[in-house]
Amino acid sequence: MAEALDASLDKPYRLDEQIGFLLRLAGQRHTAIFQDMAPDDLTPTQFATLARLAEFGDCSQNELGRRTAMDVATIKGVVDRLRAKGFVTAAADPDDKRRSTLSLSPDFAPSLPALLKTGHAISEATLAPLTPAERKTLLQLLAKISVA
Repeated sequence: MAEALDASLDKPYRLDEQIGFLLRLAGQRHTAIFQDMAPDDLTPTQFATLARLAEFGDCSQNELGRRTAMDVATIKGVVDRLRAKGFVTAAADPDDKRRSTLSLSPDFAPSLPALLKTGHAISEATLAPLTPAERKTLLQLLAKISVA
């Protein structure tokens, strides 16, 4: 491993070959697609929060933050904005009165299937330049380096 690292340090540094730069470019492209296709009043972090609530059901704000990979301050702001829009509700946790449980609001729930369908379309548009095999490989590799 050390030999491979030493060999890579002898090569010229080309920004276009660096993982961080390429991930940033891909992220910018995906964000532009999201902004073009998603409802105007929804950000990618808000979408992720709603998708996780749909996937896992009611949970605490801390748990939701962990499931969306957001820090405490970020998830609080996201949840506050979703509550203000009427998409999420909070209720006292029956097992721990100091904690509240977050849920998708009954008024918003009927909109969820269309929103998730849009999420699929956004992912499809982002991955459009790739073959099905390349898509699968890319997602597997990103998942692998995301948990390392």
